Amino acid sequence: MQGHKQFTDRVVLRFRLSERVPKQNLYRRLAELVDWNFLYQQTQALYSHTGQPSLDPVVFFKLMLVGRLENLVSDRRLVEHCSLRLDILYFLGY
Repeated sequence: MQGHKQFTDRVVLRFRLSERVPKQNLYRRLAELVDWNFLYQQTQALYSHTGQPSLDPVVFFKLMLVGRLENLVSDRRLVEHCSLRLDILYFLGY
């Protein structure tokens, strides 16, 4: 008898992203090996003290790095690509 999987859209109560990304994954290794906090100090003079909070400069830099590594030239394509990849979401810290 042929089986048929029925899709049920439900809320996942227990999900840990770090358990889903393999230890040898490039983005996981980059996230663990590089201390990205130096970017806060390097970019602090570029931001105003007033107004709305900006996108985190570390996340922005990581997005640009992913775009370069994945050869994505469009910002929309980059965001779409990142939303589909668990390893990149882990790298970005989401």
